[in-house]
Amino acid sequence: MTTPGALIERHHAGGAAPAPVSGPPPAPAPHRPDPVRPGPTPPGRGPVVAQIALGLICAGYATGAALGWGSRQLALIMGDFGLSAAALAAAVSCLLYARVRESRFRPAWLLFGFSSAMAAAGNAVWGWYEVVLHQEVPSPSIADLFFLLFAPPAIVGLLVLAKKPVTRAGWVCLALDAWLIGGSLLTLSWSLALAHTAHFEGESVARAALSLAYPLLDIVLVSMVLALHFRRSNVNRSATNTAIAALALTVLCDALFTSPLLRENYTSGQLLDAGWFAGSLLLAYAPWGARRAPDAAFAARGPRTPSRPVAGSLAALTPYLAAAVCTLGILYNVVEGRRVDRVVVFTGCTVVLALVVRQGIMLLDNIALTHELAQKENHFRSLVQGSSDVIMIAAPSGILRYVSPAASGVYGRDAEELIGSELASLIHPEDLGGVVHEVRRFLAASPAEEPTTRIECRFRSGRGDWLNVESTVNRHQGGLIFNSRDVTERVRLQAQLQHNAEHDPLTDLPNRALFTRRVRQALGGRRASDPGTAVLFIDLDGFKAVNDRLGHQAGDELLIQAARRLQDSVRAGDTAARLGGDEFAALILGDGARDRSAREFQVHEIADRLRLTLSQPYRLEGGDDVRVAASIGVAFAEPGISAGDLLRNADLAMYRAKAGGKDRVELYAPQMQAEVVRRTELATRLRTALHDGEFALLHQPVVDLTTGRIMAVAAQARWRSAQGILFTPAEFLRAADAGERTAELGRWLLEEAVEQAAERARLGHRTPVSVRLSARGLLDRSLPLGSIEALLTRHGLPSGSLMIELAESDPRVSFDELEQRLVALRRLGVRIALDGFGSGYAAINALRRLPVDVLKLDRGLVEGVVESARLRKITSGLLRIARDLGLQSVADGVDVPEQVLALRAMGCTHGQGMAFAGPLDEYRLRRALVRDDYPLPGRDVEAVPVPVGNHPPIRSNTETPVPPT
Repeated sequence: MTTPGALIERHHAGGAAPAPVSGPPPAPAPHRPDPVRPGPTPPGRGPVVAQIALGLICAGYATGAALGWGSRQLALIMGDFGLSAAALAAAVSCLLYARVRESRFRPAWLLFGFSSAMAAAGNAVWGWYEVVLHQEVPSPSIADLFFLLFAPPAIVGLLVLAKKPVTRAGWVCLALDAWLIGGSLLTLSWSLALAHTAHFEGESVARAALSLAYPLLDIVLVSMVLALHFRRSNVNRSATNTAIAALALTVLCDALFTSPLLRENYTSGQLLDAGWFAGSLLLAYAPWGARRAPDAAFAARGPRTPSRPVAGSLAALTPYLAAAVCTLGILYNVVEGRRVDRVVVFTGCTVVLALVVRQGIMLLDNIALTHELAQKENHFRSLVQGSSDVIMIAAPSGILRYVSPAASGVYGRDAEELIGSELASLIHPEDLGGVVHEVRRFLAASPAEEPTTRIECRFRSGRGDWLNVESTVNRHQGGLIFNSRDVTERVRLQAQLQHNAEHDPLTDLPNRALFTRRVRQALGGRRASDPGTAVLFIDLDGFKAVNDRLGHQAGDELLIQAARRLQDSVRAGDTAARLGGDEFAALILGDGARDRSAREFQVHEIADRLRLTLSQPYRLEGGDDVRVAASIGVAFAEPGISAGDLLRNADLAMYRAKAGGKDRVELYAPQMQAEVVRRTELATRLRTALHDGEFALLHQPVVDLTTGRIMAVAAQARWRSAQGILFTPAEFLRAADAGERTAELGRWLLEEAVEQAAERARLGHRTPVSVRLSARGLLDRSLPLGSIEALLTRHGLPSGSLMIELAESDPRVSFDELEQRLVALRRLGVRIALDGFGSGYAAINALRRLPVDVLKLDRGLVEGVVESARLRKITSGLLRIARDLGLQSVADGVDVPEQVLALRAMGCTHGQGMAFAGPLDEYRLRRALVRDDYPLPGRDVEAVPVPVGNHPPIRSNTETPVPPT
């Protein structure tokens, strides 16, 4: 691009005016960052190719200009139309970029495009006169108008690119800086050349104005270039720097052209035109090729204030350099012996005045900044000193350089005492390694990514104890700033909450969650291969009775004492826990021994001693001595076993101990799991068996021990499996473990028994039927009182034909409610039998409270009545009680003739068992009722006690063949 100053000098020299050209078409877009790997990406091949092409074009033009282009005519074409084409390319590039890119610098590129268009038009007009018309360009001409319109848009565009001042003083300083640069250049230029230009004699006013306008606009443009260099914005810096370089190159060529040596010998198309040509191409390249890669890296790094000491020093020296240039202009006039020009004196005075004003503004600004800084420092100091947190500044060596006064209240130590001490000496030795590691990691991280970190450690206080301190750490001049606060209470509260979450609130033993975690640690740590690790599951037998009889407070006291005994019985490394209710557990760690049998014997002894310890009497607060037993299950760790499986095995062993009679220790065996699977399968099949008709009703005769006649039949349910096996209620109800199934089966049994008894009564067999129900089942709301009456009425069963055998008495069942229910049933003609009489205190208590018609002796008494003299006396006493109360008696489980003889001799009236008949189906039952006579031992000596119906011998209760139907 050709500046106005160079053009007026060429006009006087009679040469063509050179003008630069715009650069090549926009370069390909730079390579985008890899979406997989964040961060800046190096520039792609597009910008490199564009830069190489730009260099080759400029080098080609410079080579042609150095060689004279080969002819005078070609030199004129390249010196005029070549520069016009370059300026036109710059105009098109800047205008196109401003159109497709939305940014706040868009007006600057529009102005640069307009400025380049004016240069292109001026050079085109100039070439029209010189190349096409072969005549000199008139002065002034329309070309001068275009050249004069080149500088103002460029100056305004540079102002748009400059960083805007934020205060009025900043704007004034910017104007003063521009005048300092421009005035100093004007002084020097006037002294060297412009004074001679301004004193041409015989020239018109227009020519004199043009002679001064071009160099003055050049001086203003140079001033803006220099001012912008110190105040350019950080946004899109690469494009801004390239544009400034393009304008600086153009102004430099203008300055070189104004020298008398070059001006006298210059013609169009010479080497100097290459500078204007390169400036135009560089401006065309600026917005496209030199933009993305550096800015992308800058954006990836994030905004930061770069350190520019050289640029800052030059900016500070600018006023003094301007004054020095003015001085050089005046000294040049003196040395040359010229009279000091008034323009030089006036310009120099204004420059000095601008310097004084600027320094005054800067002085006032510095005073205001110093005052503001003092206020902020005082504010910060008051915040630090009044803060409840402790502010500490540590040097890179770890020495504390500053400690806020809050240290005396938080640490119990004066700030002066801590200053100068090593930070490491104040941190707990166990926490020091973690603190050092975190500090090193923090210092190695990028400040932009991790400006702060948080450290928690124990800090030595002035009272000699350790405080839990939480610190926010920031970087500070190579050292660290610690903003610390005492969090001891919070740590204690968290520890207490953690303890409460992992321990039983009543006994303070570990709960199930913590116990399971410790078992998992024992199986997964260095003891993973130790087969001696064992888990004990403990259940207190009889605790519910104590809880119901003495109350929950007494039960809680018993649990606390039991937990204390358990805790005292295990070793220091073992774990005792309460799992819930009256269930406890213990984890016994292995000792590394490989002898499995010896280890099992040792752990069994530990468990047995623990059983004896827990079974000792407990002295409660009210003075009561109570006893409970302990059923303990033991399971040993196996290779590869999980914590859940080990706990399950111990639980199974504990339930086996309870089922085996309680108050014992049982070791886990693999068949226990098989039994669980079998019970689970039975429970699953039992859910649908009743609705699918898989249950059958059998009846066992109850025989008069005097006459041998059938006085009643006892209804019993049997489950006929799909494989043809009958299960007794004791078998499938124990497997089901579901109260809902028991109640549903009781209702079915009652309805079937009443229906079949009514059918037999219509056939002439008015034998009563007995149905065994539990006390809880009688009080179940699903079996209301009216339903039994409606059942008897619906089937027409005569009064006295139904007898309900009251099974075991649940201590949780109210005797008052049970008594009212039984009285109501007796009003309906239902007889009541007390089943299992003689099995415990509950049966005697039930006999005292409840309305009973029949006593049914417990099978356990009948089985040993022949062999045991002690049982004979007990049974005889119970039968005497029944006789004195006027009650009938029935012996259950009479299986051999000797038992018949013994029971009849004691006064028992009725018997039921295999000595007469087993459970019969309806067909065989009716045959037995038709015969109605069983042979009794002792009544007929020749009679042989063979069961009616060719019954098989006594079978186990596990399996019974399906009888014919």
